[in-house]
Amino acid sequence: MNKENFRYYIKVRTELNIPASVIYDELYSVHGDQAPSYRTVRRWSQWFREGREEIEDEARPGRPITETTSENIEQVRLLIDDDLHITIEEVQEQAGLSRGTLQRIITDHLNLKKATARYIPKDLTDFQRAKRVRICKQNLAKFQEGTWRLCDIITGDESWFYHTQIGRKSSNAAWVRRGDPPPTVVRRDKFAPRTLFSIFFKSDGPVLIHPMEREQTIDHHYYINNCLRTLVDEIKRQRPSYGTSRIKIHHDNGRAHIHEDVSKYLESERLTIIPHPPNSPDLSPCDFWLFDLIKTNLSDQSASESLYDAVRDFMYSLNREEYKKTFEKWVQRIQLCIDNQGDYFEHLIK
Repeated sequence: MNKENFRYYIKVRTELNIPASVIYDELYSVHGDQAPSYRTVRRWSQWFREGREEIEDEARPGRPITETTSENIEQVRLLIDDDLHITIEEVQEQAGLSRGTLQRIITDHLNLKKATARYIPKDLTDFQRAKRVRICKQNLAKFQEGTWRLCDIITGDESWFYHTQIGRKSSNAAWVRRGDPPPTVVRRDKFAPRTLFSIFFKSDGPVLIHPMEREQTIDHHYYINNCLRTLVDEIKRQRPSYGTSRIKIHHDNGRAHIHEDVSKYLESERLTIIPHPPNSPDLSPCDFWLFDLIKTNLSDQSASESLYDAVRDFMYSLNREEYKKTFEKWVQRIQLCIDNQGDYFEHLIK
């Protein structure tokens, strides 16, 4: 079959309301590696659902603009969030995008640059640095005044966790005899099984560990109905006499997190939102501590269920002091941000 035949099949199956994941599985079971990728199936299925009739490529001069879509931008962001050491070549392979498109997404849309082998937020403007300092000063004052207590704060975020762990190059290094080939590691396939987790914890341990359905993306509706409502129920279960009284919620400025409906829901549950400075993964406990720690300690898992069990078991195996220390380090980082005039300060931490 040529690509037009594949697209026609996708079109017909989409008209029958067959999900893209099922269509891909059908094509792959018959045509194997000759079948279009899942991402391609999902893209064409979406176009057909939106009313597209043609199965031929549109005549487009120059580089395809459609590659720089919000979907692709989000995909690249999640890949980088999942592994801050990932290379352009690895992102290109897993995302299926051209190098030029990746450069535009990373530089123009995600405002990232590569520095000392790590992606960090783009060089901050004076305005961005000042905003980091302003929010940090406001938050630090609440702690110093006693208005906020670390024991009342719950912080959370989302991250992808792969079922198979390949480690970093440094962790796969081994001694070999002269002339012998170096050890090899199979590069992770761009369709390697993975699960997106939403995780919340406080200074004495985990509160919510929520694995999402396959290929589920998180928008504000999902965030409220599947993460925050479950989180609130757990808070009330743990604190039957006090409920959500005095509890503060901290999350970053992801699109789903800052939606107006999310703020209204949290306010309706009497939960205070702690402001988070934009472009500040260095001020998010999930980013500067938890997610990397979990991934470093995971072993290979055969399914989402066992991956969930492994993540949960590891989080509950951590000493409560580790969680408490992380929140104390968070406050120290807030002070470091102020002392460093809003610039990134990782190089100052020993």
